[in-house]
Amino acid sequence: MGIAERKEKQKLEIKKLILDASMKLFVDEGFENVSIRKIADLIEYSPTTVYLYFKDKDEILFSLHDIGFQKLQEHNQSLATIKNPLLRLHKMGENYLDFGMDNPEYYDLMFIQRAPMNALMAMESCEWKSGDAAINVLKATLAECMEKNLIEKDDVNAVAMAIWGMVHGLVSLSIRDRLEKLVPLDEIKPTMIKSLHWIINAIDLSNRPT
Repeated sequence: MGIAERKEKQKLEIKKLILDASMKLFVDEGFENVSIRKIADLIEYSPTTVYLYFKDKDEILFSLHDIGFQKLQEHNQSLATIKNPLLRLHKMGENYLDFGMDNPEYYDLMFIQRAPMNALMAMESCEWKSGDAAINVLKATLAECMEKNLIEKDDVNAVAMAIWGMVHGLVSLSIRDRLEKLVPLDEIKPTMIKSLHWIINAIDLSNRPT
């Protein structure tokens, strides 16, 4: 390995160290209570070193938010093997609920916290590539369902917004401990899944009498 390769490897290792430490602090202390200095202290580097890799805390949060989308994509790797787009839609929704419940801190960064979007707006491209990629998979699946007359033809953007808004609402309520007021703790996840399938079944033309 040459000098340039070793330097690049070291940079990647320090960047990962910063991100891992940041996520630990965010989980332990909350997003608002973490500073660049706290992150630097945890990894035993100076704040100046952290600033060599990230402009500010918002940029760190944006990088972590991207990692969250990578994890969500891993949850959805099996979707490509499901040929029926309506069944794929059901599974996609279940994966979303599972991911949000299992990764509440990443979910918070991806879809609730303002900081990642603040960093995005400061970028030249201002393109939410990770978010767009996720929503485009949903829209493509809905469009395929409509083409095959499995659901009623309508504005794909509107239908995607309705379904995404529904599952997002369920996850957001759950990770903020609101659904415990509606159903017992051990029934929350099964009830969320039932709610998801109820919504999709409501637009499922294949279940309707001809």
